[in-house]
Amino acid sequence: MPQTVTNEVIAVPEPSKQNSSPSDSSPAGPGHRSPQRASAAESSSAPQRLRDDLRDAARDHSREQAPSTEVFAVYGVEPEIQAYAMAKYSRSALSMKESLREINQQKAEKFLNTFYFHYGHRSIADLAHIALAVERLSILAAIELADEPRWDGQERSTRYQDFNKSGYYTPDFGADDEARKLYRETLDFLFAEYQALSAHMTQHLIGITPKPAEMKQEAYERTLKARAFDITRYLLPLATNTSLGEIVNARTLEAQVAHLLSHTHQEVRVLGESLKKAATSAAYNVNAESLRDLVKEIRKLSPELGARAEQELLHEVRVAPTLVKYADPNPYEMETRRELRQAARELMKSESVAPAKAIVDLLDEEPLEVEIATTLLYEHCHHSYRQVRQALQVSGERYRREIIDLGLRHRGKHDQMLRGFCAGQQFRFDILMDTGGFRDMHRHRRCIQIMQGFTTQHGYEALLDLEDAGVHGRYDAAMRRTQTAIEKLAARKAPEAEENSQYAIPLAYRKRALFKMDFAEVVYISELRTTPAGHVSYRNVAYAMYEAVARKCPALAKYFRVHDVTAPVDLLQR
Repeated sequence: MPQTVTNEVIAVPEPSKQNSSPSDSSPAGPGHRSPQRASAAESSSAPQRLRDDLRDAARDHSREQAPSTEVFAVYGVEPEIQAYAMAKYSRSALSMKESLREINQQKAEKFLNTFYFHYGHRSIADLAHIALAVERLSILAAIELADEPRWDGQERSTRYQDFNKSGYYTPDFGADDEARKLYRETLDFLFAEYQALSAHMTQHLIGITPKPAEMKQEAYERTLKARAFDITRYLLPLATNTSLGEIVNARTLEAQVAHLLSHTHQEVRVLGESLKKAATSAAYNVNAESLRDLVKEIRKLSPELGARAEQELLHEVRVAPTLVKYADPNPYEMETRRELRQAARELMKSESVAPAKAIVDLLDEEPLEVEIATTLLYEHCHHSYRQVRQALQVSGERYRREIIDLGLRHRGKHDQMLRGFCAGQQFRFDILMDTGGFRDMHRHRRCIQIMQGFTTQHGYEALLDLEDAGVHGRYDAAMRRTQTAIEKLAARKAPEAEENSQYAIPLAYRKRALFKMDFAEVVYISELRTTPAGHVSYRNVAYAMYEAVARKCPALAKYFRVHDVTAPVDLLQR
């Protein structure tokens, strides 16, 4: 353990008042030495004094170099106790080590109940970080789980893993056996096509890509297999099982759980309950097995000491038993979604979804209230931003204000405004892209993202590689068959029929999302997502973002370090 070094007051010889200025006689504060000036009398013993001064200066310099700030990592502390200890910095003079020694779970819970819930000091929960594993959830649910701006996590990659054996989620169709049969037949068909085309595309890429002499055969095949998965992932339905890990603070987790509990899809609501239970129940201890063995050995030597060791080493740890326990469905979110959906339906009922002229539309500047009202409705339809804005302009200013009122009518005392009110960014892109590519773009957190729902209305993406490999017709037939099944499932009379049908939508189908950001984020996304190793889908989107900004702000175009997406790609480059 590092030793604490205190600020030390070092005696400094009184400076001579002869030939000194007022500033020379002022006392020196910590970390500062006033310059010394020798008088004429002192000069007579200069050699000895010089040696003494050099010795003292060396000693003082050594003391000055020792840092007074102590920095250490904290390990092995339960998240809520750590949050309590750190929060005490503003309420107690105790050091971190003293606080941690003094705290126990009961004190932490009492403190958090008082300050977090009663007084509303929500920032305390930012100090409790929690690691969670979420396994065997659908890609649809994973997208909703990751739709949290402060989320940090990683999901299974459709590039590096074969999803053929992952299985898929089947929603509750109740007594509708016909819908359940159609659903399973459709997904089994998609996975069979995914398996067949993955093998075909791998062999096709091997056939057209010579192996460099210096490259190992295993690395060569693995790289081309990943490229093949990049293409055939378009066939994977949203029901495909995936897994992810996330690390979030307790405040983010509380908001995330409340959002999931308020969702339209049953699987996502159950996921919210599971996250809440994981945070408030005993956590998985990765060292439990080895610690049990250690406790057994200690018991052999001393039963009394073994019992104490078991209590200390194997006690249950609950990562957020207090901070997440009150996370419940959010009435503000649910009621507002219902009313905004109805408003969007009424406003756009006579407007068909217009064909997209471009995959990326950089929007014009407009009054803030226009942006807020348009964004609130955009999320609840499948029309472009410009279509929604035009309809609102025709409806007039009074109606626009009614929409904004709807967005806040049910807001409770502790509810943050909906994401649609995060407005005013300079660069706003209405993006239409395949769902698979969107999952990659979705990872960018330093921007505002407004997702529309999953649909087949915008058609699907097809890569030229499929045509080169001679399977484009087979791929098109698979998409048409799947879309017909999805439409039949959505038309069923069962509860949540439309939501259940969305699980069968392949990742190839396009969806809209509104991305709002500053200039630095546009540059970052454009540079990162145009690299040759990336998927062609988001490479094209990122490059289109760059081109849109270059047209609007030509003087700034030179600051983008983008890659030309039209240049040939080395399939072995990763």
